[in-house]
Amino acid sequence: MADPARSALPLPDYDHLPIGGLESRIRSLGVEDVEELLAYERSHADRLPVTELLANRLEQLRSGAEPSSGDPGAVRPEQSQGRTGSPVSPVTSPEPHSPPPHGTPDQFGKPKGDRT
Repeated sequence: MADPARSALPLPDYDHLPIGGLESRIRSLGVEDVEELLAYERSHADRLPVTELLANRLEQLRSGAEPSSGDPGAVRPEQSQGRTGSPVSPVTSPEPHSPPPHGTPDQFGKPKGDRT
């Protein structure tokens, strides 16, 4: 069952935002919204880096900082459906310059000479 307080938070999907994403998103919030997030964080997960981040932003706002423009609910980069994985495939991989000294399954190693 969803927490009713969670659905009313100023940032959608707040609980799943990475700290770096949270830091940039709270820049567009006002004092009341940051206070609400701080109260929610303290009563739920109470993660020290997050509470410090929110408390610092709240202090900045109370000292005269203005919220920046931007939509805190915009699609996050971590949600994008872009390409994932490596673009390298066996077709695009370069050929090895020389085989390893012990050889490969299709190419045997070279003997070091007569050891008799």
